[in-house]
Amino acid sequence: MANLSIKKAIFPVAGIGSRFLPATKATPKEMLPIVDKPLIQYAVEEAVNAGITELIFVTNYNKRTIEDHFDRNIELERSLEQAGKLEVLATVKQIIPPNVTFIYIRQMQPFGLGHAVWCARNVIGNEPFAVLLADDLITTTNQNSCLKQMVEKYNQVKSSIIAVEHCEPELVFNYGIVGVDQKFNNFGKINNIVEKPKPKDALSNLAVIGRYILSANIFNYLDNAQKQFNNTIGTGFEMQLTPAISSLLSIENVYALDFDGVRYDCGQKLGYLQATVAMALKHPVIKQDFKKFLISIL
Repeated sequence: MANLSIKKAIFPVAGIGSRFLPATKATPKEMLPIVDKPLIQYAVEEAVNAGITELIFVTNYNKRTIEDHFDRNIELERSLEQAGKLEVLATVKQIIPPNVTFIYIRQMQPFGLGHAVWCARNVIGNEPFAVLLADDLITTTNQNSCLKQMVEKYNQVKSSIIAVEHCEPELVFNYGIVGVDQKFNNFGKINNIVEKPKPKDALSNLAVIGRYILSANIFNYLDNAQKQFNNTIGTGFEMQLTPAISSLLSIENVYALDFDGVRYDCGQKLGYLQATVAMALKHPVIKQDFKKFLISIL
């Protein structure tokens, strides 16, 4: 991977959010609120924290509210200013980070994560890039977000990096699982990656989560997958990212980072509720009252 900095990030947001129906019938799952911010905003803030300046959303016809959220609402701003609600006004304006470009690309149907990344190939070009899945809300104990930790490692190794975490051995069938070299200690080379293996066949219990930094070489393998995928549309087959990463291992180093932080799987109801409670307990306005409420009902 060339000596390029990570300035572009892809947000695959075209999924239908079936696990949260009927809530997601008319509202994108990425716009479901965690306290007072939608899921997608947490992911965007993480990317900006890591120095990303081009945010590429792979979206669909039903996700216009995401575009609206990251656009100015002049009438709302004027109304808040006239009402003297200046703190709220500042919060609304902060939704759109300065010096950041928002780009929207349509994915006609949700054909899988690999296909979503492939849809952004012309915007990415030959640069390394990040991928963030908004379903994974990640908190850290300091100012270094998960992606920022990854960018710092990328600046050292100049190679693709995948965020991983330890999962229960019996749950490996839910994840992409990586095998790593014996020197792995929170960070190290990946020697194999398999999508949703049976527990008895798992390479390890290091599960891939929704944060990637990838070389543009990944598009060579996604292009090949797309050609094969064209012959399978309508069969239920999805074009996944894991096989392309597996192929990438044959030509360059790919690393795994067991990041410092806590991940909440907001693609599941339990994870979503856990994230809501965790973020409420951190909220500067309501955390004390919310803690008292939790104690009272427990």
